[in-house]
Amino acid sequence: MAGIIQEPAGFVPLFGLAFGGVGAPAVPVNGEHPLPVVAVRDAIAAAPLVGTTNVSAVVGPFVPDLAWPISAQLSGSWTGTVQVLRSTDGGTTRLPLTVAGQSWATFTANAQEAIGEESSTGAGYWLAVTLNGGTLTYQVSQ
Repeated sequence: MAGIIQEPAGFVPLFGLAFGGVGAPAVPVNGEHPLPVVAVRDAIAAAPLVGTTNVSAVVGPFVPDLAWPISAQLSGSWTGTVQVLRSTDGGTTRLPLTVAGQSWATFTANAQEAIGEESSTGAGYWLAVTLNGGTLTYQVSQ
C-alpha cells in the first residue's frame, strides 16, 4: 500500500523521514518527494592530453580519473587516421577500443566524441596518429 509505513516486525522501531521548509508542513520522503540533496564529486584531477602534430606518431598516455566520461577532440586541416588505444599495463600492450569485437573510435575527420568511462585504476589512453598531410590538433580529456 503506497504511503503507509508498516513495521516489518514487533521488535523493529518505526522511523519516518520527512523534510519541509520553514513554516511549512513536513513532507514524507518517498518516490514523489525525494530528499532535496545533490551528490557532490571531487573535481577532475586528470591532466588532459593536448598537442599538435604534423607527422605520424603515437601520443599519450592520458590517464583518466575513474567514473567520469572521457572525450576526444580532433581539429585542424589534416588527412589520415586517428585511432584511440587503451592499455592497462602502462602502455606495453595498447589495444584499440572495440564494441562487440569491432574496432571503433577510429577517426578520419575532425571530431568531438565521448570515447568511454574508465573503471580500471591506472588504465591509459593513447592516440595512434597516421597523417597523410596537414596538421592535427588533439585533446583527450574529461
